[in-house]
Amino acid sequence: MAHTPLRITIATMAGLALSAGATFAQTLTVGANIGNVPWEFQDADGNIVGFEVDLVNEVASRLGREVVIENIPFNGLFPAVQSGRIDMAISSITITEKRLESVSFAQPYYDSDQSLTVAAASGIEGLDGMDGKIAAVDTGSTGDIWATENAEQYGFAEIKRYEGLAPAMLDLAAGRIDGYVSDIPALQYYVKDKPDLAVVQRIETGEKYSMMFAKDAPLASEVNAILTELKNEGFIAGLHETWFGAAPEDTTSTVMVTDMPMLQ
Repeated sequence: MAHTPLRITIATMAGLALSAGATFAQTLTVGANIGNVPWEFQDADGNIVGFEVDLVNEVASRLGREVVIENIPFNGLFPAVQSGRIDMAISSITITEKRLESVSFAQPYYDSDQSLTVAAASGIEGLDGMDGKIAAVDTGSTGDIWATENAEQYGFAEIKRYEGLAPAMLDLAAGRIDGYVSDIPALQYYVKDKPDLAVVQRIETGEKYSMMFAKDAPLASEVNAILTELKNEGFIAGLHETWFGAAPEDTTSTVMVTDMPMLQ
């Protein structure tokens, strides 16, 4: 008696798999930290939009697959790809030597740096004004790594960690933190219609963003080849104009075809 429900359940699942297998095969599960403007965020109607959303939808279309986006905190994206919970991850993820030890990346498509954003009325004009102040970062991000490594140099009183830009900005506006260290394109996009906030310093880190995959996943090479096509066709340059209001420079990874990143 105890085994009967189990047999029925397995049979039912098998039938469902046979009837819906084609649909499952066409799904591309993408992890993203939603709220990361202008890369992936919700618009006024609740739709998930952004530079990387447009890019991953085009990549999936060329793979003949449908995108399903899972909202995952930034730090959770790494174990999610490693465990196979998701097929790939986006969220302005910087390629680093350390990360290449455990995951794979396709070629980069955006060059970036970090930045310091403060309340415009704070009087803080740069990192030198953060002595004794509270700095905010996104948990596990390159901004987190940079701030941790440079906390003593700039005298941060504390580093507070957040899961995305929106909660950090709320605390910055409320005066609970003094400065936010994060990717400069996201912050420049965010503050352009918010005169009470200001990006006061670029922090040069030479970062490059790409899509992340499980280590040595075949999908990484497939996506890399598609990114080459999209660069050669000018598609990614067009996304840059759409989201940032200007054409990318020809010397950036938004335009230039490069090899897949490998451990040195």
